[in-house]
Amino acid sequence: MKILFLFGTRPEAIKMAPLIREFRTFPEEFHVKVCVSAQHREMLDQVLSFFELSPEFDLDIMRPDQSLSSVTVEVLEGMREVLSRFRPDMLFVQGDTTTTFAGALAAFYEKVPVAHLEAGLRSFNKYSPFPEEVNRVLTSHISDLHFAPTPRARENLLCESVPDERIFVVGNTSIDALFLCLKKVAGKTREDFPPLRLLAPDRKVILVTGHRRESFGRPFENICNALRTVALRGDVDIVYPVHLNPNVRKPVFDILHDVPNVHLLEPLDYPALVWLMNKSYFVLTDSGGIQEEAPSLGKPVLVMRDVTERTEGVDAGTARLVGTAEETIREESLRLLTDRAAYEKMSGAVNPYGDGKTSGRIADILRRL
Repeated sequence: MKILFLFGTRPEAIKMAPLIREFRTFPEEFHVKVCVSAQHREMLDQVLSFFELSPEFDLDIMRPDQSLSSVTVEVLEGMREVLSRFRPDMLFVQGDTTTTFAGALAAFYEKVPVAHLEAGLRSFNKYSPFPEEVNRVLTSHISDLHFAPTPRARENLLCESVPDERIFVVGNTSIDALFLCLKKVAGKTREDFPPLRLLAPDRKVILVTGHRRESFGRPFENICNALRTVALRGDVDIVYPVHLNPNVRKPVFDILHDVPNVHLLEPLDYPALVWLMNKSYFVLTDSGGIQEEAPSLGKPVLVMRDVTERTEGVDAGTARLVGTAEETIREESLRLLTDRAAYEKMSGAVNPYGDGKTSGRIADILRRL
């Protein structure tokens, strides 16, 4: 069976890598090739290097100030050529990026079946997250196989009339990747990661990641002002690997650059991020992947969004929606720092997203099919 994996961003690569590794353990059954769009070039290449992945096809579409329209068009055009050259029996796409949707659409035009990894997530607000919510809904209605991470994701698909026999609840490959990485960073210290050597060994660390388009402008200013207030207590280190998008970098550096215990770093490579997440006290994020990963490490997650498609974590108690209001972010952060019972309740909750065995389940399903 000829299988083509397509991805373009770092989160996609992290979630695809363990699945690609798994499929390649059955060379007599699967002929595997990898295509990257390079929607995010530098951050993608870090993950490819870590997981020792060498794509057979590279669309190399990243451009300065690229628009969603240009990404869509370039992926469609690039994939037409790749699909005609390789003629896969199935295209695997992951999640909800513009590469995911455009790749699935290109496969549909070439009548190539599509398998959707991490299918069925829904926020039910087409502008939050933007454009991800619409990307994943449209991808679902193109796809032939749906690998849902949770029973709730399966129910979302059923409500959209996706046939039950095409849906498989398998967990999330982000946990597979996390466990692989934890093995590689076991025993390492901050000295092994140069950007993290500046952390004080005796202070709690708050990890922050934020990049969502819907937070550009005033919401990002609110987030940064809340972080500034928390940091000025002086008893924590806040580590913020700042996304490369200028709409993120400007407010972050304008508001936080002069606070000594706020460390504004360039984006970390995946091993350093996992090591830091494991050492952190809790996480403030608007990232989908970290909402899944941090609970596996026993880290409470404050989600800086008004809605989330990963409601299982909120229901389980591992995550809490705090939005982008300055006061709410500040108060919920201080509560975790000062209320031990509240912290232990969140850190001890069960992670609903997976057990590290998702890739094996998916490979077994394809082998049966």
